[in-house]
Amino acid sequence: MNNTGTGSGPPVEALPESVLGPPAEALPEAAARPPSPALPEPPPGPPAPSDRVPAPARSGETPGLGRFLARAAAVTAGLTVAGAVLGLVRDQAIAHLFGASGASDAFLIAWTVPEMAATVLIEDGMALLLVPAFSHALARRAAANGRRKGPGADDPVRELISATLPRLFALLACAAALLALGAPWVVGILAPGLSDPRLAVDCTRMTAVTVLTFGITGYLSAALRAHRSFLPPAGVYVAYNVGIIGMTFALHSLWGVRAAAAGVAVGSVLMILTQLPAFVRLVPSRTPRTGRGPQTAGRRRFAGAAPPLLGATVLAPVVIFVVSRQAQVLVERFLASSLPAGAISHLNYAQKVAQMPMVLSLMICTVTFPVVAQAMANGDREKARDRVERDLALAGLVVLAGTAMVLGYAPQIVEVLFQRGAFDALDTRATADAMRVYALGLLGHSLVGALSRPYFSAGRPTWFPVFAMGTGLLVTTGAGFAMTHRLGVNGIAAANAIGISTAAMLLLMGLGTRVVTIRVREVTLSLVRLAAAAAVAGAAGWLAAPLVSDPLLSVAGGCVLVPVLFLLAGLVFRAPEVVHLLTLIRRRLLHGR
Repeated sequence: MNNTGTGSGPPVEALPESVLGPPAEALPEAAARPPSPALPEPPPGPPAPSDRVPAPARSGETPGLGRFLARAAAVTAGLTVAGAVLGLVRDQAIAHLFGASGASDAFLIAWTVPEMAATVLIEDGMALLLVPAFSHALARRAAANGRRKGPGADDPVRELISATLPRLFALLACAAALLALGAPWVVGILAPGLSDPRLAVDCTRMTAVTVLTFGITGYLSAALRAHRSFLPPAGVYVAYNVGIIGMTFALHSLWGVRAAAAGVAVGSVLMILTQLPAFVRLVPSRTPRTGRGPQTAGRRRFAGAAPPLLGATVLAPVVIFVVSRQAQVLVERFLASSLPAGAISHLNYAQKVAQMPMVLSLMICTVTFPVVAQAMANGDREKARDRVERDLALAGLVVLAGTAMVLGYAPQIVEVLFQRGAFDALDTRATADAMRVYALGLLGHSLVGALSRPYFSAGRPTWFPVFAMGTGLLVTTGAGFAMTHRLGVNGIAAANAIGISTAAMLLLMGLGTRVVTIRVREVTLSLVRLAAAAAVAGAAGWLAAPLVSDPLLSVAGGCVLVPVLFLLAGLVFRAPEVVHLLTLIRRRLLHGR
């Protein structure tokens, strides 16, 4: 794939490789290098000599890397889209059955727990901790296999699992039980403005189990992705939404909105079952041993402490970063609880739809994160830098194209998806307005997700992401208090966009000097050009959307109009990603390659 710089970069033919990577067993040379447990700050020149095998040149990248990661990205994209579509069906079911009402607000307050748990335990926190840890374990396994210690040698992957999974299960089980018991206090903190919190308390007690089930889901996902197994992790949200939809339709007449909360619990269990068979297959079988050998030493080594990459000094900044990022939702719900009934629901529906481009853009980083972690483990900073720049460019291209569509066609999209049953035209208007404001922060959300991964791939403590995210949270909170009572839900959405964009800017500026020496100026200039193209396409869609009275036909036309205008505007503004993408498409069409 192209670099984000305007003057140079690899040839266009390299573009598809931006989403590729071989299976773990297809990387004998890279995996055989012993990992560096704590990499120093990036030096200005080549790394100092060590006992590591020298990193290969970029031109000598592992054969098949692009093809494998392309397939992995295609599978992940397909299942991500399927999960997103089912998520829309889930939201449509809740909107149809309960509208934007006190009941839906109560469910969404309870849903705050799974949303935070998903971010901390599946999407970010567990992945940022465990993908590098498993990558290092796999590198040590390959190095040990190269030395052939014999059948009595400990397997680093099994050691890691034995040292971490039982403790994680016990810790999360206790946390889930405490959350269920403390549900009244949790609801009181999250939404003090609710007139009758009892329904929210009941729903919170049902969803409390996700603290345990999401934690196990995230652990299995990280282990599988580190082994370059992407299919089961990509399918977890399909299983999750199937559980919610099924329970909601089956029991809503008996339990009301509590049926949706029960569906959250059932769906979270299905997420584990989706990945468990693949996880069991990748865990190495235990080899029989006799006497006191390496196995006994391995047990002693992990008996009193977590592995180095999962120690408290590494774990603390990751957990605090993820919690502070998700705390933006807590601030939004807190502020919206003082607004009229339905405000929380309007904000939720707006976010769920607007976030779809961000989810698709971060799919690229999800697939390539193990590649970055492996490069950092092997001290190959040049490969890591190239990979990060490519990811930022592609993520920006995808999310800004989606942002243009949201800006142009928000009312029509909301009407097609939600306006039926208890969800009326007034709800559509309020949700669409918030959705357009919220879309202004989509690039910031995507960049925060993409930039956090290299920060936590180095295998050493780093507190700068916490500083950046904490600053963004303070901006969100201050702007939210300043604008909520004057602008309502739109003020909350604007505060979110301002805060997350602040955090993204800080992370981008700090990455080059602290972790990977990316070319910040070129990356920023490229994103600005893409943003200008998105603004042109979004404005044109905003003007064209009302010309077609049928909302479904209007959205269908927008799906053609907005991308075409986005690409044309990208050419006018000389955005490198658009130029290279169109050149690649033309060559493929003309030459079949």
